[in-house]
Amino acid sequence: MRALDAVEHWGAGDVAVAVLDRNGVIDARGPLAEVRPLASVTKLLCAMAVLVASEEGALTIDDEAGPPGSTLRHLLSHASGCSLDDPGRILAAPGKRRIYSNAGIELAAAHLESCTGLAFADYLGSGVLEPLGARSCTVEGSPAKDGRASLEDLVPLAAELLGPRLLAASTLESARRVAFPGLAGVVPGFGRQDPCDWGLGFEIAGHKSPHWTGRWRSPETFGHFGQSGSFLWVDPQAGVACAALCEVPFGDWAKAAWPAFADAILSELGLGDPGLPATGG
Repeated sequence: MRALDAVEHWGAGDVAVAVLDRNGVIDARGPLAEVRPLASVTKLLCAMAVLVASEEGALTIDDEAGPPGSTLRHLLSHASGCSLDDPGRILAAPGKRRIYSNAGIELAAAHLESCTGLAFADYLGSGVLEPLGARSCTVEGSPAKDGRASLEDLVPLAAELLGPRLLAASTLESARRVAFPGLAGVVPGFGRQDPCDWGLGFEIAGHKSPHWTGRWRSPETFGHFGQSGSFLWVDPQAGVACAALCEVPFGDWAKAAWPAFADAILSELGLGDPGLPATGG
């Protein structure tokens, strides 16, 4: 794909990137086997582990968890009221604001541990990573931000989110729908959004603008990016996903490069037309 040539001009070092559809990888570039930090893309792994546990009957998404009045659904969708990094600092009542929170995701992982009797990393490994064949992927530390993986092991996760086989399609469909619609909040690096849509661990593009997934994606596009320069997005309407790992942390370069890159991918695949109104903005 010509669109992938753009990564050489990002100023983000040697970028590993892949684009795939429901038939498999369309194109990939860079050091695909090199293990790099995922940062907040780790949250997608936590969400997957919780969803698998829910299908196994170990827990339910509406279990009480976190601050008083909060449930696992609140925690995964950043609607519990927890501050960014302190689970004891509550900034709002559950369901009132979208407050991006590593602490909330960590509380969700702790609830999973309590329900399954397994350490988060162990459950993630046996329930998600091994079935997906993501051998290089590990989480040693926070389930919100301390994952590491190679790009070639992010591809199976992207494929699962594009066409689930480990999860029931209905489970993923529910998880990628907006939880607590209408809440305003902030997308780190991209400012306040109203509404600031989020699913169960998945950020939902909706009609956010500006946004890291560009202008031509469908509002159903979901995924996550990380401060390490990592991202994974899935556009279920277009049937396309993209993942990347970079050597340079997220910054102004990413805010300029990533949206244009996403638009270029969709345009090259005949799925985006700059002559038409943008679906994302």
